[in-house]
Amino acid sequence: MEIKLYEIPIREIVEGYVDSAENGVIGYSGRLNIRPAFQREFIYKDKQRDEVIRTVQKNFPLNVMYWVKNDGGGFELLDGQQRTISICQYVNGDYSIEHRGFHNLTETEKQHILNYRLMIYICEGTDKEKLDWFKIINIAGEQLTAQELRNAIYTGEWLTEAKKYFSKPACPAYNIGSNYLNGASIRQSYLETAIRWLAARDGREIEDYMAEHQHDTNCNELWLYFQSVINWVEVTFPVYRGKEMKGLEWGGFYNKYGDKKYDPKEFEARIVELIDNEDVTKHSGIYEYLFDGDERHLSIRAFTPKMARMAYERQGGICVKCKNHFKIEEMQADHITPWSKGGKTIADNCQMLCADCNRRKGDS
Repeated sequence: MEIKLYEIPIREIVEGYVDSAENGVIGYSGRLNIRPAFQREFIYKDKQRDEVIRTVQKNFPLNVMYWVKNDGGGFELLDGQQRTISICQYVNGDYSIEHRGFHNLTETEKQHILNYRLMIYICEGTDKEKLDWFKIINIAGEQLTAQELRNAIYTGEWLTEAKKYFSKPACPAYNIGSNYLNGASIRQSYLETAIRWLAARDGREIEDYMAEHQHDTNCNELWLYFQSVINWVEVTFPVYRGKEMKGLEWGGFYNKYGDKKYDPKEFEARIVELIDNEDVTKHSGIYEYLFDGDERHLSIRAFTPKMARMAYERQGGICVKCKNHFKIEEMQADHITPWSKGGKTIADNCQMLCADCNRRKGDS
């Protein structure tokens, strides 16, 4: 990996500056992707923006910026987006400071700004090397998310298309999936989730999938897969319960159980029953429990210390399975009639087992 520090004058950065909905924000004679289309559009407030220009006018140093060189010989701006945009907008005449725009300045003042040199680190290397470096230098300003870091590495037409579906405010993924996903689309949470689900289907990581598809001309596979997951959830669980359903690993469930047949009415009746069961303390775990029957998803209410003590005294400290005597701290409270067969977490249904017997019972 090669990392070099460059001093690049503002006049070169603002050359060819374009800000468009279709192509994002471009500068440096079309070679610098300042903000890709559909990336989050965080913009400095007026005071912050003005201070950038005042810093340049006073010839004070701005914080160092970070670019990454891509395969085509161009550059992606990793850190310094708002400072760069503030400078380009001012020189472009998009705003003024104290009623003086760039066009109102004297020629000497203009040249002072245009000749100001920005300190920029440019990184070249393999995808893994650049990603590791980005994680280390991701300390300035508003930190990038893990997916924003990946986006800086795996740029290309595929990513641009994927952002149209997953990264724009009120994007298609938000419109159909916001009830089921956590996070914000503009911080790349929806894109990260969709890729993670699809990559996991084949036992791979997000980086594997993005590297494989970086130069594809479309993201049809990812978008169609995401739609399939959401459609499957809505058909399988037609009654929406926000608190219980939002943020679950629906893609993981779809990958494992999507090809099986289920009766939505039976599922709904069971959900109502489980929500009403006071022993079930984790309602969000009900959905995965319906698929695999593992009670651990439900966080079944534990016996209280008082219930355990009563059972221990009743048994005289004898484990009901192996018939050996143990101290109470060496034993565990267990349901006599299993919870799965209707047993309740009440004193009359409590028995004390030694740790080994309780483990063997759980394994059987």
